[in-house]
Amino acid sequence: MDVQQQWKMRFSFRNATVVICFLNFVAAFFLLQVFFGFSLRRSPSESHLDPAQIKYILESEELRRAMEPLDLIRRIKEIQQETNSEPGIETNQAPKQTAAVDLSKRLKDMRAMNDANSQKALEEWRKRKMERARQREIEKNGTISQL
Repeated sequence: MDVQQQWKMRFSFRNATVVICFLNFVAAFFLLQVFFGFSLRRSPSESHLDPAQIKYILESEELRRAMEPLDLIRRIKEIQQETNSEPGIETNQAPKQTAAVDLSKRLKDMRAMNDANSQKALEEWRKRKMERARQREIEKNGTISQL
């Protein structure tokens, strides 16, 4: 009986939980190592590139720099500086202001037209409703008079 109690003490739920968590941690570590390609034993010579690879990288960077439109970039910067230094701010706001006034007028006209259309639709709805009420009244009076 003494042996059974020692056995139970060694394999309690708490101890089993700790062992399972440790195994999960080790498995997660190995999965991350495989997924991200980590290696603890990588030597410094493996991380260095061959001279041919270095030459290829340098040539590709040179080509990329040569393909940049430097003249266009310079011209854009010049234009931006010209527009910032010129007193054209007032002229820029004038078209914006007229566009805003025009837009507000168009919105007001649209609202007025929508209001007129809404009023017209409301009147037609009222007329139809009154006509239906009259028809029901006539039918109701007709059925009452027949009885």
